[in-house]
Amino acid sequence: MATDQAIGIDIGGTGIKGAVIDLATGELVTHRFKVGTPEGGKPADILRATEGLLTTIDERVGGAKLPLGICFPAVVKQGRTLSAANVSKEWIGLPAEELFEETLGREIHFINDADAAGHAELRYGAAAGVDGLVILTTLGTGIGSALIYDGVLVPNSELGHLEIDGHDAESRAAYSAMERESMSWEKWAKRLQTYYSHVEFIFSPDLFIVGGGVSKHHEQFLPLLKLATPIVPAVHRNNAGILGAAALALH
Repeated sequence: MATDQAIGIDIGGTGIKGAVIDLATGELVTHRFKVGTPEGGKPADILRATEGLLTTIDERVGGAKLPLGICFPAVVKQGRTLSAANVSKEWIGLPAEELFEETLGREIHFINDADAAGHAELRYGAAAGVDGLVILTTLGTGIGSALIYDGVLVPNSELGHLEIDGHDAESRAAYSAMERESMSWEKWAKRLQTYYSHVEFIFSPDLFIVGGGVSKHHEQFLPLLKLATPIVPAVHRNNAGILGAAALALH
């Protein structure tokens, strides 16, 4: 088994994505495979969809069972999913890591999706070599977050659920809110300004990193933000979850 490659799978509310990663460089060895997240996001349906995606990836590497990491939109402690963001509430309290291992027939490394993205940026991206506190946020259906202090990731931070002006922060500032309310970049940036100013006040970070699919349009909104903390786009954008999950698969 090649230990310089691993498979990363990123399970989200709308899609399940996976690829083989070169662990030395952080590059994708295969192209990114994707299947839709089954409607309702129930455990049995997601397990079955992930199994199908993994079968496709395995076939591309000649059936070799490479190390496998999976990231998931939930607080993850000791292999259990303690929350459920944009998937069925049936996941709450399940021994999810064990269920995936039984379904897929192999050991996995199982982690929160934003923490996986944080690990990818720490190892291969914008957080590499940065001292102090780095806060990565992923702007998508919700707002995921990863806290990294002097190169050590603090898991399950869930900063998208800070209450700001009586609202769950992600309900007003996530990219999905921009789409849902047909906001301009400028109007959305005002929501982001409120959010990042609040996080900055609480944590006094040394660097903000912004990931998620919308980060490919970072020039449309990041320059509009006025913060004391430097804020930069994630290097690995929407592939960060896949990359981080794969990089952790050998741990």
